[in-house]
Amino acid sequence: MEAFLAGLEGTAVAQALRASRWGYAAVNAAHILGIALLIGSTVPLNLRVLGVWRAVPVTALARVLAPTAAVGLSLAVLAGLLLFSIRAREYAGLGVLQLKLALIAVAVLSALAAVRAYGFVPKAEDAPGLKVHAAISLACWPAVLVCGRLIAFVGD
Repeated sequence: MEAFLAGLEGTAVAQALRASRWGYAAVNAAHILGIALLIGSTVPLNLRVLGVWRAVPVTALARVLAPTAAVGLSLAVLAGLLLFSIRAREYAGLGVLQLKLALIAVAVLSALAAVRAYGFVPKAEDAPGLKVHAAISLACWPAVLVCGRLIAFVGD
């Protein structure tokens, strides 16, 4: 694993990001934008599934917010992998990063299970199972955000 992480740090992309203040800043900004899109979409959608804003149909909200969340997740993961590559050996040993990755896995697997059971745009607004997935998402994504911020403070 050590050799793999060292190899990742030695890639041309990782070296370029370490050497470029503006390149690193751009990737960091892309990561933050992805997180903002993801959490900014999932929180209101999950709250609606859990019963907030009952006058707004879940289907109408999901048509806009589900694709936005998917784009946000994709951007956050891609940029996050680039940021990880800069100091892969150091970051890999951080418990808070390991927790972050576990929470991401739980949230993504729950979302995939919800899509499989209820569709990308759910039709059943009061399905108990959908509420479970919404609660998992609402617990996981903000916790992922907190873990991500803690990486800057526990690494030194």
